[in-house]
Amino acid sequence: MIEPNAKANLLRYLQEARESLLWKLDGLSEYDVRRPLTPTGTNLLGLVKHVAGVELGYFGDTFGRPFFDDGPPPWWYTEDAEPNADMWATADESRDEIVGLYRQAWEHSDNTFALLSLDTIGHVPWWPEEGRETTLHHVLVRVIADTNRHAGHADIVRELIDGSVGVLKSSDNIPPGDQAWWETYRSRLERVAREAGNG
Repeated sequence: MIEPNAKANLLRYLQEARESLLWKLDGLSEYDVRRPLTPTGTNLLGLVKHVAGVELGYFGDTFGRPFFDDGPPPWWYTEDAEPNADMWATADESRDEIVGLYRQAWEHSDNTFALLSLDTIGHVPWWPEEGRETTLHHVLVRVIADTNRHAGHADIVRELIDGSVGVLKSSDNIPPGDQAWWETYRSRLERVAREAGNG
């Protein structure tokens, strides 16, 4: 038996992850939101585009509520898309367009949550045939985990860009310290790592 407030609790965690991810774009240039800062090309706007597609697929297609029902989906959302097509934005895809799509995905997902119970059965078309059937509860937990994972990626990418840190603008979860304190802290960790590595 699912507890009465389970859906509300899960949706709160999903919304916090959504907002945290979007906040990482605030105040950055078009270059910086697209800039690949890992060897695998991780970038902020690509993370937002990816999670938009995740929500549209898992909370739309899986439960017979396709978002792109009135017309063809964008090139990156199709089965024929190149690998990682949803992990970066082209020069023609604006930040406003990607963020707007993500917000529309939230609304579409939230409508799915309002219409369906957590034990509603859905079918994930891209999973192996024998395991496609699942519940909204399972999918919701999976997407919360995925969104938080990518929000963590965004934390690191944003820190590499301009040193900005924290979960949300309104909720600083980082210990206080000026630049000198952080440099001393980082040097200490480097020293300990070297000692452990030579041990």
